[in-house]
Amino acid sequence: MDDILDEVNAFARTVGVKKIPAGDGRTVLVRRTYAADVYDVWDAITTADRISRWLVPVSGGLRLGGEYQLKDYAGGTILACEPPRRVKITWVYGEDPTDADVSEVEVRLAPSGDRTTLVLEHAAVVSDETWERYGPGATGVGWDLGLVALGRHLRGAEFDPETWENEPDAKRAAAHSVEAWGAASAAAGTPAATVAKQVAGSMEFWVAT
Repeated sequence: MDDILDEVNAFARTVGVKKIPAGDGRTVLVRRTYAADVYDVWDAITTADRISRWLVPVSGGLRLGGEYQLKDYAGGTILACEPPRRVKITWVYGEDPTDADVSEVEVRLAPSGDRTTLVLEHAAVVSDETWERYGPGATGVGWDLGLVALGRHLRGAEFDPETWENEPDAKRAAAHSVEAWGAASAAAGTPAATVAKQVAGSMEFWVAT
């Protein structure tokens, strides 16, 4: 797929709820199939050198129970590691997070010949006010962009993942992703007026800035 909007359209998105240690969480779930075998995808999402080529540099102990830190981004603990099928981590921003700030990200891989389906679920406790203002796009758009970058990396493309999100193509992708997450929110039963607020808030956050 050459067009950035085709890349964004390749994702299936679901919005839901899930109880996590921090409390009653809201979830965004993304599914995408890549034209790469499961060992290649697993290596790309779990080794420091390759993570830095599609996301941002990562430091720490990338092993079960280890602590990791993404440069200028989130950090946390590796809760589960079952190669090459499943990895689960905590996802925390800030230097002094409270228990409610600890969200969870789980990635599952399912091989099918030389292709791999990746499912990423991010569960976080989100206030009603924040959810109404931004909805699932606040988190979902970031994962969409990251997983588009992963696809480019798996195809052998060379790019700077730390600056790519500011390029015009990425802004187009973000705008398209915001609308797609609005549709996912509507499919989950969110009233139309609230969906419109969520789309406007996420559009301002991801596209206007």
